[in-house]
Amino acid sequence: MPAHAGWFDWLFKDTYTETRYPIVLSHGLFGFDDIAGYNYWYRIPEELRRSGAEVYVTQVAAANSTEVRGEQLARQVEAILAATGAEKVNLLGHSHGGPTVRYVASVYPDYVASATSVAGPHTGARMADVLLGVQETLPLAGDLLGSIVNAATGFLDLISGGGYEQDSLAALYSLSTAGSTAFNSHYPEGLPDDTCGHAPEMADNGVRYYSWSGAKPLTNVLDISDAGMGLLALLYLGEKNDGLVSSCSSHLGLVIRNDYRMNHLDEVNQIAGLVSPFETNPTAVFRQHANRLKNRGL
Repeated sequence: MPAHAGWFDWLFKDTYTETRYPIVLSHGLFGFDDIAGYNYWYRIPEELRRSGAEVYVTQVAAANSTEVRGEQLARQVEAILAATGAEKVNLLGHSHGGPTVRYVASVYPDYVASATSVAGPHTGARMADVLLGVQETLPLAGDLLGSIVNAATGFLDLISGGGYEQDSLAALYSLSTAGSTAFNSHYPEGLPDDTCGHAPEMADNGVRYYSWSGAKPLTNVLDISDAGMGLLALLYLGEKNDGLVSSCSSHLGLVIRNDYRMNHLDEVNQIAGLVSPFETNPTAVFRQHANRLKNRGL
């Protein structure tokens, strides 16, 4: 019997996340792909792959403008298309990765079947506005802070094997309200017409757009990052937010949910999977979305 078991493997094969096109993940600000075996997308790629998805984890500049990061991601998408023979990819970006995948989808729509944003700040992030205000009011202090951040992100880039130039002030401008407004005027695909509104799933460029985000800065007493998320959330008094991005700012295309019991790091299963025990696990949310893409023929 064991010799013949393989004949029927196809009957029991788990294909829940087996999308037509490869899934390409793009990290956020201060992000990376992998450092000494520790992945930015903690256990998410493995959970997608175990049910058939072909997943690629990309790395762009940890801190730079959306346009610069977008071009870096586009070159990697081209390499993935060439290596796999796929016609298109499904892009998923977290935080600044959201606008980054939007850039690729807008400039290179022939490469992209879908663009999904996880807590992307599409109308700006309050923290970026505050830090830019400091830089404008106290230029010397702002320049010093920029140099320190560039050095830190450069080191992060070095140990993760990226090799990209860092520009923290360009990143802050891209993530600010003013920078986001300028970016959106050039690349409006997938955006709702109204604040906190919804856009069609399919945009005029033929790409399908999706988004989700959390709205609970404090989720797990064992997570050392929760305190920071809670403090940052004070910038959004009166607005639902995940500690860094408001729920309304995260809206893109078909909004799956904007109020998961997750903070900005929980959304990618950080730190080390210490997320709320009272909410759907982030890995399950990614798996459900891969299945959604599969059912759309993507």
